[in-house]
Amino acid sequence: MSVLSDLTAGLADGRVEVIDLTAPLSDRTPILQLPPPFANTQSFSLQEISNYDDRGPAWYWNNISAGEHVGTHFDAPVHWVTGRDGLDVSQVPPRQLIGPAVVIDKSAECASNPDFLLQVRDVEDWQRANGPLPHGGWLLFRSGWDSRAHDQSRFLNANETGSHTPGVSVELAQWLANEAPVIGFGVETVGTDAGAAHGFEPAFPCHSFLLGAGKYGLTQLANLGKLPTTGALLIAAPLPIVRGSGSPARVLALVSR
Repeated sequence: MSVLSDLTAGLADGRVEVIDLTAPLSDRTPILQLPPPFANTQSFSLQEISNYDDRGPAWYWNNISAGEHVGTHFDAPVHWVTGRDGLDVSQVPPRQLIGPAVVIDKSAECASNPDFLLQVRDVEDWQRANGPLPHGGWLLFRSGWDSRAHDQSRFLNANETGSHTPGVSVELAQWLANEAPVIGFGVETVGTDAGAAHGFEPAFPCHSFLLGAGKYGLTQLANLGKLPTTGALLIAAPLPIVRGSGSPARVLALVSR
Protein backbone atom coordinates (compact mmCIF):
# COMPACT_ATOMS: atom_id res chain seq x y z
CA MET A 1 0.00 0.00 0.00
CA SER A 2 1.34 3.47 -0.89
CA VAL A 3 2.00 6.08 1.76
CA LEU A 4 -0.93 8.24 0.58
CA SER A 5 -3.39 5.36 0.36
CA ASP A 6 -2.38 4.24 3.85
CA LEU A 7 -2.98 7.78 5.12
CA THR A 8 -6.37 7.87 3.39
CA ALA A 9 -7.31 4.56 4.98
CA GLY A 10 -6.09 5.77 8.38
CA LEU A 11 -8.24 8.90 8.15
CA ALA A 12 -11.27 6.83 7.13
CA ASP A 13 -11.01 4.25 9.90
CA GLY A 14 -9.93 6.62 12.68
CA ARG A 15 -6.32 5.49 13.04
CA VAL A 16 -5.37 9.04 12.07
CA GLU A 17 -7.21 11.83 13.90
CA VAL A 18 -7.46 15.38 12.54
CA ILE A 19 -7.22 18.00 15.30
CA ASP A 20 -8.13 21.60 14.48
CA LEU A 21 -5.61 24.00 16.00
CA THR A 22 -7.49 27.04 14.67
CA ALA A 23 -9.44 29.49 16.80
CA PRO A 24 -12.86 30.45 15.33
CA LEU A 25 -12.62 33.75 13.43
CA SER A 26 -15.26 36.39 14.11
CA ASP A 27 -15.69 40.00 15.18
CA ARG A 28 -15.15 38.75 18.75
CA THR A 29 -11.69 37.31 18.02
CA PRO A 30 -9.08 39.04 20.23
CA ILE A 31 -6.62 41.25 18.37
CA LEU A 32 -3.31 42.85 19.24
CA GLN A 33 -3.47 46.38 20.68
CA LEU A 34 -0.37 48.53 20.21
CA PRO A 35 0.02 51.78 22.18
CA PRO A 36 0.18 55.20 20.45
CA PRO A 37 1.69 56.33 18.17
CA PHE A 38 1.69 52.90 16.48
CA ALA A 39 -1.06 51.92 14.04
CA ASN A 40 -3.25 48.93 14.86
CA THR A 41 -4.73 46.18 12.75
CA GLN A 42 -8.46 46.10 12.14
CA SER A 43 -10.53 43.29 13.56
CA PHE A 44 -12.37 40.71 11.48
CA SER A 45 -15.79 41.61 10.09
CA LEU A 46 -18.39 40.28 7.67
CA GLN A 47 -20.38 42.51 5.33
CA GLU A 48 -23.41 40.74 3.92
CA ILE A 49 -23.83 40.83 0.13
CA SER A 50 -27.03 38.80 -0.13
CA ASN A 51 -28.95 36.32 1.98
CA TYR A 52 -31.47 34.46 -0.22
CA ASP A 53 -33.22 37.78 -0.87
CA ASP A 54 -33.68 40.46 -3.54
CA ARG A 55 -29.92 40.94 -3.74
CA GLY A 56 -29.43 37.26 -4.59
CA PRO A 57 -32.46 34.98 -4.27
CA ALA A 58 -30.61 31.65 -4.30
CA TRP A 59 -27.38 32.45 -2.52
CA TYR A 60 -25.87 33.77 0.68
CA TRP A 61 -22.43 35.38 0.70
CA ASN A 62 -20.36 38.08 2.37
CA ASN A 63 -17.45 40.39 1.93
CA ILE A 64 -14.81 40.00 4.62
CA SER A 65 -12.30 42.46 6.01
CA ALA A 66 -9.50 41.89 8.49
CA GLY A 67 -5.86 42.52 9.13
CA GLU A 68 -3.37 39.90 8.01
CA HIS A 69 -2.44 39.19 11.63
CA VAL A 70 -5.86 38.53 13.13
CA GLY A 71 -6.88 35.30 14.83
CA THR A 72 -4.91 32.15 14.19
CA HIS A 73 -2.39 33.39 11.67
CA PHE A 74 0.91 32.82 9.90
CA ASP A 75 3.87 35.22 10.11
CA ALA A 76 6.03 35.35 6.98
CA PRO A 77 9.65 36.59 7.14
CA VAL A 78 8.81 39.90 5.43
CA HIS A 79 6.57 40.78 8.39
CA TRP A 80 9.61 42.05 10.34
CA VAL A 81 12.29 44.56 9.45
CA THR A 82 14.98 41.90 9.91
CA GLY A 83 13.27 39.81 7.23
CA ARG A 84 12.31 42.64 4.91
CA ASP A 85 14.20 41.00 2.01
CA GLY A 86 12.69 37.60 2.77
CA LEU A 87 9.62 35.76 1.54
CA ASP A 88 6.12 37.19 1.60
CA VAL A 89 3.33 34.79 2.50
CA SER A 90 2.55 33.97 -1.16
CA GLN A 91 6.15 32.91 -1.71
CA VAL A 92 6.41 30.39 1.13
CA PRO A 93 7.13 26.98 -0.48
CA PRO A 94 4.12 24.67 -0.05
CA ARG A 95 6.42 21.91 1.15
CA GLN A 96 7.23 24.05 4.20
CA LEU A 97 3.55 24.32 5.14
CA ILE A 98 3.45 20.65 6.13
CA GLY A 99 5.83 19.20 8.68
CA PRO A 100 6.32 17.37 11.97
CA ALA A 101 5.39 19.18 15.16
CA VAL A 102 6.34 18.74 18.79
CA VAL A 103 4.83 20.34 21.89
CA ILE A 104 6.55 21.77 24.93
CA ASP A 105 3.99 22.18 27.70
CA LYS A 106 4.51 24.92 30.28
CA SER A 107 0.83 25.59 30.97
CA ALA A 108 1.24 25.02 34.71
CA GLU A 109 4.08 27.54 34.92
CA CYS A 110 2.15 30.09 32.84
CA ALA A 111 -0.93 29.70 35.03
CA SER A 112 1.06 30.88 38.03
CA ASN A 113 3.19 33.40 36.14
CA PRO A 114 1.66 35.09 33.07
CA ASP A 115 5.06 36.66 32.28
CA PHE A 116 6.70 33.22 32.04
CA LEU A 117 9.54 33.06 29.51
CA LEU A 118 10.57 29.81 27.88
CA GLN A 119 14.35 29.38 28.17
CA VAL A 120 17.02 27.49 26.23
CA ARG A 121 17.43 25.14 29.19
CA ASP A 122 13.71 24.26 29.02
CA VAL A 123 14.09 23.12 25.43
CA GLU A 124 17.34 21.30 26.20
CA ASP A 125 15.61 19.48 29.08
CA TRP A 126 12.73 18.64 26.74
CA GLN A 127 15.14 17.18 24.17
CA ARG A 128 16.84 15.02 26.76
CA ALA A 129 13.44 13.54 27.62
CA ASN A 130 11.88 13.37 24.15
CA GLY A 131 14.62 13.44 21.53
CA PRO A 132 15.78 16.15 19.12
CA LEU A 133 13.54 18.82 17.65
CA PRO A 134 12.25 17.84 14.20
CA HIS A 135 14.26 18.98 11.20
CA GLY A 136 12.09 21.26 9.06
CA GLY A 137 9.27 21.01 11.58
CA TRP A 138 7.60 23.10 14.27
CA LEU A 139 8.08 23.69 17.97
CA LEU A 140 4.69 24.49 19.55
CA PHE A 141 4.61 26.20 22.94
CA ARG A 142 1.62 25.22 25.06
CA SER A 143 0.91 27.93 27.63
CA GLY A 144 -2.79 27.21 28.26
CA TRP A 145 -3.55 30.68 26.92
CA ASP A 146 -6.16 29.41 24.45
CA SER A 147 -8.54 29.07 27.41
CA ARG A 148 -8.69 32.88 27.46
CA ALA A 149 -9.39 33.34 23.73
CA HIS A 150 -13.11 34.07 24.23
CA ASP A 151 -12.30 37.25 26.18
CA GLN A 152 -10.20 40.08 24.69
CA SER A 153 -9.33 41.52 28.11
CA ARG A 154 -8.19 38.23 29.64
CA PHE A 155 -6.41 37.23 26.45
CA LEU A 156 -4.29 40.40 26.25
CA ASN A 157 -4.02 40.56 30.07
CA ALA A 158 -2.91 44.19 30.10
CA ASN A 159 -2.66 46.74 32.89
CA GLU A 160 -0.94 50.09 33.32
CA THR A 161 2.45 48.44 32.82
CA GLY A 162 1.49 46.75 29.55
CA SER A 163 0.46 43.28 28.44
CA HIS A 164 1.40 40.25 30.52
CA THR A 165 1.47 37.10 28.38
CA PRO A 166 4.00 34.26 28.12
CA GLY A 167 6.75 34.12 25.51
CA VAL A 168 10.39 33.28 24.96
CA SER A 169 13.62 34.70 26.29
CA VAL A 170 15.97 36.64 24.04
CA GLU A 171 18.48 33.80 24.25
CA LEU A 172 15.94 31.17 23.21
CA ALA A 173 14.67 33.29 20.31
CA GLN A 174 18.23 33.56 19.00
CA TRP A 175 18.82 29.84 19.55
CA LEU A 176 15.63 28.86 17.70
CA ALA A 177 16.63 31.10 14.80
CA ASN A 178 20.26 30.10 14.46
CA GLU A 179 20.73 26.64 15.96
CA ALA A 180 17.42 24.76 16.15
CA PRO A 181 16.49 22.61 13.11
CA VAL A 182 12.84 23.71 13.18
CA ILE A 183 11.40 25.94 10.49
CA GLY A 184 8.83 27.61 12.72
CA PHE A 185 7.53 28.35 16.20
CA GLY A 186 3.87 28.32 17.23
CA VAL A 187 2.07 29.77 20.26
CA GLU A 188 -1.41 30.16 21.76
CA THR A 189 -0.96 33.86 22.54
CA VAL A 190 -1.65 36.90 20.34
CA GLY A 191 1.93 36.95 19.05
CA THR A 192 5.04 34.79 19.16
CA ASP A 193 6.68 37.21 21.60
CA ALA A 194 5.88 37.79 25.25
CA GLY A 195 3.62 40.66 26.21
CA ALA A 196 6.59 42.43 27.81
CA ALA A 197 8.89 41.88 24.80
CA HIS A 198 8.75 45.52 23.75
CA GLY A 199 11.20 46.13 26.59
CA PHE A 200 13.65 43.36 25.64
CA GLU A 201 16.94 43.89 23.80
CA PRO A 202 16.28 43.55 20.96
CA ALA A 203 12.60 44.33 21.22
CA PHE A 204 10.33 41.47 20.14
CA PRO A 205 13.24 39.01 19.79
CA CYS A 206 11.17 36.10 18.49
CA HIS A 207 10.00 38.20 15.54
CA SER A 208 13.41 39.75 15.09
CA PHE A 209 15.52 36.60 15.14
CA LEU A 210 13.21 33.95 13.66
CA LEU A 211 11.76 36.00 10.83
CA GLY A 212 15.18 37.45 10.15
CA ALA A 213 16.46 33.89 9.74
CA GLY A 214 13.76 33.11 7.18
CA LYS A 215 11.69 31.05 9.61
CA TYR A 216 7.95 31.32 10.37
CA GLY A 217 5.53 31.98 13.20
CA LEU A 218 2.06 30.68 14.03
CA THR A 219 -0.03 32.47 16.63
CA GLN A 220 -3.32 32.12 18.50
CA LEU A 221 -3.32 28.36 18.15
CA ALA A 222 -5.92 26.29 19.95
CA ASN A 223 -6.15 22.73 21.26
CA LEU A 224 -2.43 22.15 21.74
CA GLY A 225 -3.43 20.20 24.84
CA LYS A 226 -4.92 17.54 22.54
CA LEU A 227 -1.61 16.87 20.79
CA PRO A 228 0.99 14.31 21.80
CA THR A 229 4.38 15.62 22.88
CA THR A 230 5.88 14.23 19.66
CA GLY A 231 4.55 12.57 16.54
CA ALA A 232 2.01 15.04 15.14
CA LEU A 233 2.03 16.25 11.55
CA LEU A 234 1.15 19.94 11.22
CA ILE A 235 -0.56 21.50 8.20
CA ALA A 236 -0.59 25.32 8.08
CA ALA A 237 -2.68 26.86 5.29
CA PRO A 238 -2.37 30.66 5.02
CA LEU A 239 -3.84 32.54 2.07
CA PRO A 240 -1.18 33.20 -0.61
CA ILE A 241 -1.53 36.99 -0.42
CA VAL A 242 0.83 38.63 -2.88
CA ARG A 243 3.13 40.97 -0.92
CA GLY A 244 1.37 39.80 2.24
CA SER A 245 3.26 39.87 5.52
CA GLY A 246 1.09 37.09 6.86
CA SER A 247 -2.40 35.67 6.73
CA PRO A 248 -5.16 34.17 8.83
CA ALA A 249 -4.63 30.42 8.55
CA ARG A 250 -6.40 27.13 9.06
CA VAL A 251 -3.98 25.00 11.04
CA LEU A 252 -4.56 21.26 11.40
CA ALA A 253 -2.66 18.45 13.06
CA LEU A 254 -2.73 14.79 12.06
CA VAL A 255 -2.22 12.44 14.99
CA SER A 256 -1.86 8.67 14.92
CA ARG A 257 -4.30 6.93 17.27
